[in-house]
Amino acid sequence: MPPLVRRYLKTAVAYLMFGIGLGLYMLARRELVGVWPTPWWISAHTHAILVGFVMMMILGVALWMFPRPAKDDRQFDLRKAEAAYWLITLGTAARVAGELLRPANGAAAVRWTVVIGGAAQTAGLVIFFWTMWTRIRGRPADTPPAVS
Repeated sequence: MPPLVRRYLKTAVAYLMFGIGLGLYMLARRELVGVWPTPWWISAHTHAILVGFVMMMILGVALWMFPRPAKDDRQFDLRKAEAAYWLITLGTAARVAGELLRPANGAAAVRWTVVIGGAAQTAGLVIFFWTMWTRIRGRPADTPPAVS
């Protein structure tokens, strides 16, 4: 398994652990103390799980399992997949951190952290799928289908 694929998958698992921990903390506060999570905390939890875990896992598996780039493929570039990794990872971390801080701090810097984090997530996903687009293809026409 290539190093970048391992990084996507291990980062996904780290976000899952964080998201589960945050969810358990919010659950315990709600049930034991009567403090409901704010919409920002719910959003932070959602982004840690859905973007941090689910999307990173999907992207890592896609990078690993999709057909190799064709010899004449000029669109696929592993450096773009690497850039996408950093944009999604850091963007998700910034967004989650900003949303966790947001209820206690409405400063412009915190609000901008959330927005920039979301923009980085978006850019990372667009870059990833742009570079992977040509790897989404079927079998070559001269390859017979597998018989089961």
